[in-house]
Amino acid sequence: MSTKDFVEKDYYKVLGVPKDATEAEIKKAYRKLAREYHPDANKGDRQAEERFKEISEAHDVLGDPKRRKEYDEARALFGAGGFRAGPGAGGAGGFNFDLSDLFGGAQGGAGGFGGGLGDVFGGLFGRGGAGARTQPRRGQDIESEVTLSFTEAVDGATVPLRMSSSAACKACSGTGDKNGTPRVCPTCVGTGQVSRGGGGGFSLTDPCVDCRGRGLIAQDPCEVCKGSGRATSSRTMQVRIPAGVADGQRIRLRGKGAPGERGGPNGDLYVVVHVEPHPVFGRKGDNLTITVPVTFPEAALGGEIRVPTLGGPPVTLRLPPGTPSGRTMRARGKGAVRKDGTRGDLLVTIEVTVPKDLSDKARDLLESYRDATAGEDPRAALFEAAKGD
Repeated sequence: MSTKDFVEKDYYKVLGVPKDATEAEIKKAYRKLAREYHPDANKGDRQAEERFKEISEAHDVLGDPKRRKEYDEARALFGAGGFRAGPGAGGAGGFNFDLSDLFGGAQGGAGGFGGGLGDVFGGLFGRGGAGARTQPRRGQDIESEVTLSFTEAVDGATVPLRMSSSAACKACSGTGDKNGTPRVCPTCVGTGQVSRGGGGGFSLTDPCVDCRGRGLIAQDPCEVCKGSGRATSSRTMQVRIPAGVADGQRIRLRGKGAPGERGGPNGDLYVVVHVEPHPVFGRKGDNLTITVPVTFPEAALGGEIRVPTLGGPPVTLRLPPGTPSGRTMRARGKGAVRKDGTRGDLLVTIEVTVPKDLSDKARDLLESYRDATAGEDPRAALFEAAKGD
């Protein structure tokens, strides 16, 4: 496995799993794809054979915790695919530098390079030189929680969220310096990062501890932010929660987190949704559920019953004669909203009720019914089955 493969190939995409997939999820995805594209099941299919090799290669890396860690670190350091610097990055006429050229070059000799990859990047972009500049910094991610009613979760809602996050200090305009004139950090030379040796010849980077990753150090620290350049900021945001959200679901809103520094992008906002229970309705995926009581005559003789729906007019369902308690019927299109805008169904569970108080007439009629059906034993089949072989 070459270093170039580590950087350019997205093994997570090959297996169709997220980057935070567990070992069990990776193994399950590999087995499924391996069965589908195995050469024995696709005799003579060249494309299937190549796909099988690609799947096996991805599993060899992601299925090994140590190799997966090295792979993730390599991609975090260099990014996926090639890197190309624009004109003027070196020499009078500029140059184009492709990451594939870096990995494909000789590792020594007159035309090559012998140090770690971090040293190569440092030399190319002047790390440690007088021309170093502070880099943009992405804002922090924020997590918040919101509680919705059952109906709001099904139909969607716009809710206000009050959030506190780190933002540029207004007193010093984010510089951290009382006079607005911070100096470049001598440790990281303004990059906000320092290199350290990694396994396999890699040079990994960590945030600079002296400047806390900012690349700048205040000469006269701001009294409000104590030289950090950041201060706590509170704001209220109207957030749209999509229809059909489930209890415990975590929603990601890109760019709605803390502001970035020096032109860097904003972080993301993660909203954890809590849904209050409903006294009548329940939820099962995209379907709503409800338990409806019916009388014994309705269940035995059949008939029509009216069933409430969530936020809409009731529906009428026809009970077939002899409907048992526990049977589930379906009212189509009366459930929760799906992602495509359509609705799931309302699942209606029938519950035959037993009256607690009987009038004399009702008791006489039930006793007559009991006498008329005295020869029937509903438990006879149960006792037969209990005997076994």
